Amino acid sequence: MQYLNVDIEELKRKGGFFTASEISGQPELWKKTASLIRDKQDEIGHFLNDALSDAKKIVLTGAGTSAYIGLSLRGSFLRNLHVCADSVPTTDLITHPGDYFTKEESVLLVSFARSGDSPESVAALMVAEKFCKKCYHLIVTCNPDGALVKFKTTYPVLRVVLPVGSNDKGLAMTGSYSSMLLTGLLIARLTELETLFPQIERVCNYGNQVLRVYTDKLHLLAKKDFNRAVFIGSGPLFGTVTESHLKLQELTDGQIICKNETFMGFRHGPKAVIDTKTIVFYVFSNNPFVNKYEKDLVESVRKGKMPLAQIGICESNELLADCNCDLMIEFSVDRLHVDEELLAVCSILPAQIISFFKSMELGLHPDNPSVSGAISRVVENVNIYNI
Repeated sequence: MQYLNVDIEELKRKGGFFTASEISGQPELWKKTASLIRDKQDEIGHFLNDALSDAKKIVLTGAGTSAYIGLSLRGSFLRNLHVCADSVPTTDLITHPGDYFTKEESVLLVSFARSGDSPESVAALMVAEKFCKKCYHLIVTCNPDGALVKFKTTYPVLRVVLPVGSNDKGLAMTGSYSSMLLTGLLIARLTELETLFPQIERVCNYGNQVLRVYTDKLHLLAKKDFNRAVFIGSGPLFGTVTESHLKLQELTDGQIICKNETFMGFRHGPKAVIDTKTIVFYVFSNNPFVNKYEKDLVESVRKGKMPLAQIGICESNELLADCNCDLMIEFSVDRLHVDEELLAVCSILPAQIISFFKSMELGLHPDNPSVSGAISRVVENVNIYNI
């Protein structure tokens, strides 16, 4: 048996079994996650109705990778729930709560956490309760035994614990990230859940397409001599590129320095990072209007210092054929489409795969790549101070 086209015994020997199996298992995990949300639809709906009859603001939060989920969700929450939504890391909430909460307004705090045991996770909930009028807690986590699930409060709370298998055993978050992201998207669009299921099925198929067709190509790419990588994406895909840049940096123990930016923002200074040892990843929208700006940026890069390689990630190459990337990772084979925000779920896979293989190429153990111990599965030794 293999994961990412590598024999299990080799994966175990090289310390990459958990990460490879967790990357590979995501399409099936997405199906289980969607079924869970359908089963809990009424419960979630009642909670949201109560919360949004009072709360005038939604804050999407988490630490590290879990914080990036909100970057892909804030637009969907705003459009579908008609309440101002912001994405704020727990690490900001606990140091500057007065920038995000006031005693004059109630808040729906949506917390994402793989383990729920990071010191900031519970601290953020306590700070929110102290600094806002009333706090409604929606907790999305992968660990049924975490401190976040056990958090005691007198305020309304709904806990959504994702399916077994979402709580990654590897250091880097993979299935936990994408399944919590999908959960957030489904919660934001809860009233149209049944009509979304055909699109969710397509997203799962897109994930399998990447694993089946592009794993070996990304393995070859990982063998190239690069020490920088840039991930570019906009709108709901900005969260994806933010997580992508962290994934490659984490799994290579900082040996590959990474950057993330929007297509429009990349022109304003960040483009200077490109050199002959840089790989650039473009995570393209499927919105033709947005594609105009994206193609302009690709053309701008072509006229400047050329990177070692340019990789495109898209639903369909239909409108992007003239981008002339060295590798175009294409999800759809039949030209059907899903909503742009759903692409955020499957678009993370290429970054996870190349990060895994680059980690192995550097002689690291992807399940625990931090040689110095600078990073760990759950952040440790964080002091939380009273405010």
